[in-house]
Amino acid sequence: MNENREHGMIFFDGICNLCNHAVQFIIKRDQQDYFRFAALQTEVAKAQLAVLNIEEKRAASSKNQQASLTAHEQQLNTIILLENGKMYDRSTAALRIARRLSGVWPLLYIFIIIPPFIRDFLYELISKKRYRIWGKQESCMVPSAALKSKFL
Repeated sequence: MNENREHGMIFFDGICNLCNHAVQFIIKRDQQDYFRFAALQTEVAKAQLAVLNIEEKRAASSKNQQASLTAHEQQLNTIILLENGKMYDRSTAALRIARRLSGVWPLLYIFIIIPPFIRDFLYELISKKRYRIWGKQESCMVPSAALKSKFL
């Protein structure tokens, strides 16, 4: 692995079963060893996102979120991808991740032409029901020794 190259950093809800399965799915198909991961609940993720002022940006851009939620609670409803110094979230993050995976998954990137408000509406429908449908864990997953290098 070339430590000098840039990695895409994926921040995800670490207690969400769907999100944890998605991370495992990505790892298996990340043949270029491009992605690194951190659960949004970890201090590493909170510090990294705070440095980039993302909490405030996410809160400001989430007009359809409940006003009573804190910026960090709003973050937990989405996946965040940091790539080449830019932040992507929700459906845009998912599609940008898919385009780097092996197999047929990069073909999904064609859906980037659909306006974000439509893609994100569908993304948020799933996001709001993910705990009820797939469940959640009491704590974030602990990566195995073999996968530890992929987590921040």
